[in-house]
Amino acid sequence: MEQNAAEFGAFQRTIDWKQGLSIAIGVPLLILPSIGYFTQYMWSFSIIVWLLSIFQGFMQNVAYAELAAMFPEASGLPGFAQEVFKENRFGKYNVGKLLGGFSAWSYWVAWNAVLAIFSILIGEYLHGMLPIFSDIDVNVLSLLTGVVVFSGIITISYFGLAGGAVLGYVLSALSVIPLFVIAVVPLFNGNFHIGNITNFILPPEWHWADGRTILIFIGIMAMAEWSACGWETAAIYAPEYKDPKRDIPKALFYCGIICMITFFLVQTTCIGSLGVDKVIAEQISPMLLLAQQSFGETGALVTVFTLVASMILIIQTAFLGSSRAMHSMSKEGNLPPFFGATNKHGTPVVAMVITAAFNIALIMLKTPSAILSASAIGYVCANGISLFAYVRVCNKKFSHIARPYKAPKGWKYVALIFGLLNIPVYLVGIMYINALDAGFWPTVVGVGVLLTYLPLWSYTQNRQKIEEVDSGIEESFLGLEQQEETVAVDDSNRS
Repeated sequence: MEQNAAEFGAFQRTIDWKQGLSIAIGVPLLILPSIGYFTQYMWSFSIIVWLLSIFQGFMQNVAYAELAAMFPEASGLPGFAQEVFKENRFGKYNVGKLLGGFSAWSYWVAWNAVLAIFSILIGEYLHGMLPIFSDIDVNVLSLLTGVVVFSGIITISYFGLAGGAVLGYVLSALSVIPLFVIAVVPLFNGNFHIGNITNFILPPEWHWADGRTILIFIGIMAMAEWSACGWETAAIYAPEYKDPKRDIPKALFYCGIICMITFFLVQTTCIGSLGVDKVIAEQISPMLLLAQQSFGETGALVTVFTLVASMILIIQTAFLGSSRAMHSMSKEGNLPPFFGATNKHGTPVVAMVITAAFNIALIMLKTPSAILSASAIGYVCANGISLFAYVRVCNKKFSHIARPYKAPKGWKYVALIFGLLNIPVYLVGIMYINALDAGFWPTVVGVGVLLTYLPLWSYTQNRQKIEEVDSGIEESFLGLEQQEETVAVDDSNRS
């Protein structure tokens, strides 16, 4: 019997690789909050950091593409680890189920933070650039931004993922292309000077033999992964691709190419045209300064609308990804079933509403640094566990599962190396750089958000056990009733 799309866990296969790409293509815009931050620490070497991180993304996504082909009903990273580890028991406890669910929760936290962070940034841009908003409190403006944007995305996505893809096409034209133009123009108008890069490779106090310097570099790489490797989100829509075998690798590959070009070009042009000092001075919005330099004040105003459109696009990417992560956790029994309910169009509306409400609360906290800390730590955990999951499926135990797409031979060793790079190496680095910037409080907040999963998971498991017991008792009573009816019939026949 064909499963109804409104039933629990049912998605509709309505998109192809181009639509998946249109949603995931918002990932290159994650460079915006980090251009000045990376330049502050590493000057022009920050360009190399982005290239290294994109390379890491390609290495990891080869493994994710195979996992997506093996488990076409799993929702990307949130689903892979849950599928692979769910039968790994230790005594009476299903430790594998806990581990897989924690990976999905980490991924949910990682993408969730994007909604609040970029809503706050949109509020800051609107408040600073448009006179009509200058008299409104910036925190109120950020909150209103979140309400309007979240409501709009939920409404558009209510009728299926294809509607979100249409919005992705529109916003891609409004944001990615103008961003590309702003980055390219300085290369031809005389504002770009290669000496701004070659003469400022690294700060004079930077020493590769120093342990402190190495920890900073590792922390920067962990933060870069959060931005530059996020295009694995194209695999999260595996249950909704018409042809997963063909669509998943193509969406991942083309999104990676776009990310590589964008991250390299934007960072290079900003430093080459503005110089290290100006990029650091305009740490929040160096692209705005770049537009003023190339196009004057009018160009600056256009840039504001461009960046706002860009931020809405990445909010949409994060919104769809995090809601499907929550749906996947519920489907696998790691969160209560309520969180995984879908409407008749196959959209996880409940998860989207909960995600929106959670981020409205985060916006009211007014602490983007703590939110970002939780996001980076969560993303590192999700990638590490997912790569270990890939290493596990390379064993004979999983050899019976069809692999429409297969990574090159020996890729499990590549996955193992990058898995260990994420856990524990990147975890140590991100905690260290957080301590340098704002003390240990952001790390405490980030880890605390991740650990809230444990009581939620425990509640769900206890609830399932109670339901199993109730179901067993009910079956026993039914069995007794049937036996009594049988005895009564036998007695009647004897009479």
